[in-house]
Amino acid sequence: MPDYNLRPATKADVPDLFRLIQALAEYEKLSDAVTGNADLLETHLFGDKPCAEAILVECDQKTVGFALFFQNFSTFLTKPGIYLEDIFVLPEYRRGGIGKAMLIHLAKLAKERGCGRLEWSVLDWNQPAIDFYEQLGAKVLPDWRTCRVTGDSIDRLADRN
Repeated sequence: MPDYNLRPATKADVPDLFRLIQALAEYEKLSDAVTGNADLLETHLFGDKPCAEAILVECDQKTVGFALFFQNFSTFLTKPGIYLEDIFVLPEYRRGGIGKAMLIHLAKLAKERGCGRLEWSVLDWNQPAIDFYEQLGAKVLPDWRTCRVTGDSIDRLADRN
């Protein structure tokens, strides 16, 4: 296992975090989907109304991984939860326990905050990630599908009577 440091992101980390977000998008073959920027990321992580949090992993004096997450809520459990939006480790730093350490950290955070669940999505083609998550005790829910409304579709839905 490489020697690494896991810590909460700070405002000064935003450029490195955004670089890793771009690397994740490239890995997932979704680079064209990155329409945001580091300034918006900073606003939403550290502005007047933060809506997400991030943890970073440093190794060899560089930022090599991140997890970005936010609070959600379960109506059935009537408890808050943590939704992991993205987790990513640079390919050359994988298989050293960094991803596992981030998920353990988030599980501890969920426990400390009294959360009823920790959840995330995984692309159906990413079998190595699915296998990894299942080894940690996660259940991939076959009956659930993600629904998403973005961009102009939000406007059209909001403008309906």
